[in-house]
Amino acid sequence: MEKYNHEYNADQIQVLEGLEAVRKRPGMYIGSVSVRGLHHLVYEIVDNSVDEALAGYCKNIKVTIEPGNVICVEDDGRGIPVDIHPKTKISAAETVYTKLHAGGKFGGDSGYKVSGGLHGVGASVVNALSEWTEVTIKRDGGLYQMSFERGKVVKKLERIGDAEGSGTKVRFFADGTIFETLEYKYEVLEERFREMAFLTKGLHITLRDLREETPRESDFCFEGGLNSFVEFLNKNKEKLHPNPIYIEKDGEFPVEIAIQYTTSYSENIYSFVNNINTVEGGTHLEGFKRSLTKVFNDYAKSHNILKEKDSNLQGDDIREGITAVISVKVKEPQFEGQTKTKLGNSEVTGIVQSLMNEHLAAYLEENPNVAKAILDKCVSASRAREAARKARELVRRKSALETTTLPGKLADCSSKNPEECEVYIVEGDSAGGSAKQGRDRRFQAILPLWGKMLNVEKARADKIYGNDKLNPVIVAIGAGIGADFDITKIRYGKVIIMADADVDGAHIRTLLLTFFFRYMRPLVENGNVYLAQPPLYKLSKRGMEDIYCYNDEDLAKAYKEIEEKGIARDQVSIQRYKGLGEMNPEQLWETTMDPEKRVLIQVSVEDAIKADETFTILMGDDVAPRREFIETNAKFVRNLDI
Repeated sequence: MEKYNHEYNADQIQVLEGLEAVRKRPGMYIGSVSVRGLHHLVYEIVDNSVDEALAGYCKNIKVTIEPGNVICVEDDGRGIPVDIHPKTKISAAETVYTKLHAGGKFGGDSGYKVSGGLHGVGASVVNALSEWTEVTIKRDGGLYQMSFERGKVVKKLERIGDAEGSGTKVRFFADGTIFETLEYKYEVLEERFREMAFLTKGLHITLRDLREETPRESDFCFEGGLNSFVEFLNKNKEKLHPNPIYIEKDGEFPVEIAIQYTTSYSENIYSFVNNINTVEGGTHLEGFKRSLTKVFNDYAKSHNILKEKDSNLQGDDIREGITAVISVKVKEPQFEGQTKTKLGNSEVTGIVQSLMNEHLAAYLEENPNVAKAILDKCVSASRAREAARKARELVRRKSALETTTLPGKLADCSSKNPEECEVYIVEGDSAGGSAKQGRDRRFQAILPLWGKMLNVEKARADKIYGNDKLNPVIVAIGAGIGADFDITKIRYGKVIIMADADVDGAHIRTLLLTFFFRYMRPLVENGNVYLAQPPLYKLSKRGMEDIYCYNDEDLAKAYKEIEEKGIARDQVSIQRYKGLGEMNPEQLWETTMDPEKRVLIQVSVEDAIKADETFTILMGDDVAPRREFIETNAKFVRNLDI
């Protein structure tokens, strides 16, 4: 990578304000103090090293989880400046770690060409939220070190020896009085660093975990950049063309785009600005979509693939089955909101669009077989969309003529306030009957389903409307599906899947979750989807209150408590529930539906890329990846009914 030739010393470190209130309100700076916020500390430090790589000075980053959940991040970049800062009158390194909004990434005369950490809070916030931090710097032939406790200096920067090369090493231990947990998840860090390596071509990131007797290690380095990223995303999908379409432009606004079509029906586009995942898109994504629609329509018309009677292909038609990653580097990005999830720079739209117009059009002309395969799919998607529109209008017309628009099997609640209402989607009429009798009619609605439903991973939208299993769910929730889905119109704040604790129940849960993820994704992202947890066992004895156990750990704990009361195990009868239908209404309410006692699991999308991969593996057509997934994860299975 070409180096950004600019001085990087104390003069480039600009201080905007001091370090206050971080420990009082950590959520303002890292989102939360949960496990997500804990991992965010690591990302902030690694982002600084990645910024050095974007500037062309860093080739290797090593992240180590040491015993006791100590984090060590080491890079071979330029090293934080150690000279005295002209404004703070302390070393630039100390300034970076003790002053909020201090860093080399502000203004046109900064030490970086582009960077992700534009708010400049990373190092100082990590320092403030750590029990201790130790920073070691190699720069200008010297080895320097300083240390902190909860953001306060305990050892000022001093030269402790000579050193060859350059770089920065940061070790820190998160503050247990602030975070709910200090236990890092290897897989979460692994996913994030793999993504970072894809986005920074040639950067080598190593992750090591030394907490167990047998260390774990992952190495990531992708010379193919986004090409490698798209190939990774599509590794379990059937491709329409073997190699991704790759577009790259350097200069003042570097742009990198990779595109590959598969036989799937879902659209997977990921956009990044300065390696930040812009999950809400923005102007770069807008330029990409505009160009994609224009170029494919122009090609289809000029090659008579679209007949005169056919209207233009719509964007949704052209994006069916697409996997694409767009990465742009912007000197001064304007993000909408502190979360940096949507790009607002208007000039980026035209830059991406003109680049796509030129290179994608040339690619299609040079690869007519690929162009035809993609456009055949687009035309098929267009016809299916039209069929779906007619089916949707038929459903709406039918509803308008009926006295009620709600499914016949739905037992609705009396409240009309979505914030307090919840609907249980229950497997089977028998369990549905018990749930209807046991519920609180004021705020709990029951929708029984029977039999296996459609696997939407293998079907287009036109097959979903009118489907006798899914249509009641669509109508009951009341917010539409796909592009028409409107989260503000949902009738229930909680959509709770309640299925048996067996293989068939797990299958129904997976089918419903696949449907929600593909066609009502905001419902999942907004935290409205839950899984009910019915008990597996009931322990009972005359004169003793029944004990319900939700897993084997609960059962072992219950037996231990019973024995401590002087009751032998063989004096207690145990019932293993094989289905919800075995419970009477009172038991179902007490164990699974009473808000005071029930156990609900909220479904979330922590990582959309990982979720998409998992749904593709489990619900797609390709058998080999599913077999590999089952063989790899079989050892983690619990309570499998044979």
